[in-house]
Amino acid sequence: MNIQDNVKEYYGKVLQKSADLKTDACCTVGDLPNHLKPLLANIHPEVSARYYGCGLVAPLALQGARILDLGSGSGQDAYALSQLVGAEGAIVGVDMTAEQLDCARSHQGWHAEKFGFANVEFIEGDIERLDDLDLEPASFDVIISNCVINLVEDKEAVFRAIHALLKPGGEFYFADVYADRRIPPELRHDPVAQGECLGGALYWNDFLTMAKKSGFADPRLVTDRPIAISNPDLRTRLEPTQFYSATYRLFKIDGLEPACEDYGQSVIYKGGIEHSETAFALDNHHLMERGRTFPVCGNTYRMLKKSRFARYFEFVGDGKAHYGIFPGCGTAIPFNEASPGAAKSGACC
Repeated sequence: MNIQDNVKEYYGKVLQKSADLKTDACCTVGDLPNHLKPLLANIHPEVSARYYGCGLVAPLALQGARILDLGSGSGQDAYALSQLVGAEGAIVGVDMTAEQLDCARSHQGWHAEKFGFANVEFIEGDIERLDDLDLEPASFDVIISNCVINLVEDKEAVFRAIHALLKPGGEFYFADVYADRRIPPELRHDPVAQGECLGGALYWNDFLTMAKKSGFADPRLVTDRPIAISNPDLRTRLEPTQFYSATYRLFKIDGLEPACEDYGQSVIYKGGIEHSETAFALDNHHLMERGRTFPVCGNTYRMLKKSRFARYFEFVGDGKAHYGIFPGCGTAIPFNEASPGAAKSGACC
């Protein structure tokens, strides 16, 4: 059975509810920010019961955005994001599992009545073949995926297609599962390991290489946590590999460099981003307090200035002088080495 057939079988027939999962890779609702939890209360119980994602993937400043949800499943993320983008925004969900799509589509009317508007559609399709779908290039502000990239074979094809579908300045914001080493072939193709989002997990350094090759020059780690495997047999078969659930943001911005270079530039967060009035966290190394001058590398400067976040910042420096590389821009495994609360002014990745 190939990976696509196994995914359809596992998520369409083997799993019937979130409690059937054998790891905590895909269910982290308790870790959600408080402002996102009320969104889930507005979602139909059947949609929530068939949810297998890594918490809720929801970056800030989404009002009016057009969002593509890859591997939208039962529709929980799509319906949550529907509330964030509002009536002026739009959500497009893509999934290949018939049972999941049936669940998502059967409750579209219920959610439209609940929200007071209808802005969600679901398309049947394989995210490895996004080029085959009727999606306009450079038409999405944000693309998300939630514990899905690990379930596809040709991951690089997905990253390339995402880059093509994003508007300039848009971002791919996604949660997925990563490993601290490459996984042996026999485990990569194990049906249960695949279905539990572990068999297809990317070695973190291979992911970084793949993302950069696809046009995302500077992937930024937002959050991460180790994954617990509750099934003893599965845990034994996968040892000693360590797994992490992590959220990354990848910007489609020209001119990003492969390392963090210092051009003497700074930004000042003006506030205004809902739920981040006193400080804004771009990633796990950049927590910018409102009103405080925050030195940044050239990449961070461009990420903020060329994206939807630009109107919330003042920008200092013309970037004409180069002062070398920021210290600490190394290549060690990134997980569990920093947290948003520990970010320091001027820190780089």
